[in-house]
Amino acid sequence: MSFPGKESQPVHVLERVGFQVRAGEFVCIVGPSGCGKSTLLNVLGGFLKETKGDVRVEGARVTGPDPGRIFVFQENGVFPWLTVEQNVGFGLWRKSARERAERVRHYVEMVGLAGFERSYPRELSGGMRQRVEIARALAADARMLFMDEPFGALDFLTRLKMRADLVRIWQAEKKTILFVTHDIEEAVQLADRVLVMTKRPATIQAEVAIDLPRPRDLDSPGYLAARDRIFELMGMDAHGSFVAAT
Repeated sequence: MSFPGKESQPVHVLERVGFQVRAGEFVCIVGPSGCGKSTLLNVLGGFLKETKGDVRVEGARVTGPDPGRIFVFQENGVFPWLTVEQNVGFGLWRKSARERAERVRHYVEMVGLAGFERSYPRELSGGMRQRVEIARALAADARMLFMDEPFGALDFLTRLKMRADLVRIWQAEKKTILFVTHDIEEAVQLADRVLVMTKRPATIQAEVAIDLPRPRDLDSPGYLAARDRIFELMGMDAHGSFVAAT
C-alpha cells in the first residue's frame, strides 16, 4: 500500500504483507507507532484500495466495505442522539420489530448494559460507550470484527475489565476478530496469534502463537515468555526500553 508523497515520490506504507486468519480466530496486530497497522486494517476491511495484491475473505476478493465486516474504533462511534437500545438496533431495520427487540435485548445483556437501554451516550462512561459499539457490531451479525485500538482511550482498570469481557463475548460468539493495538500486554492477553509488524514500509516479521488457556494468568511463565518474545522482536526489553542490536 502506497500513498502519494511530495515531489511525486510515493510513500510506501505496507510491503509484501501476507498472512491468513482462520474463521473464529482472534488475531492481534502490533508494531511500531506509525508503521501502518490501521492502514492494514482499513485495506482488509475494504475502506482503502490496496496498491498491489489483494485481500480475500472466504475466497472472495474484497472490493469494498461489507456488512459482514464491522469496525470498532477507539474514537466514540455511537450516535449521540440515539439511546443505547436504538444504537444497538441501528443496523437491524430489515428485521421484524419482534426480532429486532430480541436481538437488542440479548446483546445489551451480553455486554453488561442491562438497565441502561434508555440511556444516551452522554450519560455513559467511556467503557460503557465502547460496550455499546461492540453490542451493535454483534447484533448486526457480522462475521468479522475489525477493532482499531478500541480500548486505547480508557483508563487502566477499565481496559482490564473490557479485555476480560471481550474474551468472554468472543468465546460465546466465535466471531473472527482482527484487533490492532500498541499494547503488547493487551495482545498477549487477548489473542490466539499476534502478528508483529516492522517499521514502515511494514511487513509481518513474525507470528507469535499464544497457546495459553483463558482467562490468562498475567504472571504465568508462558504469558511472560510470549510477552518478552514480542518485546524482543520489536527491539525492546520487558520494560519497554529499546535495546541495541547485536
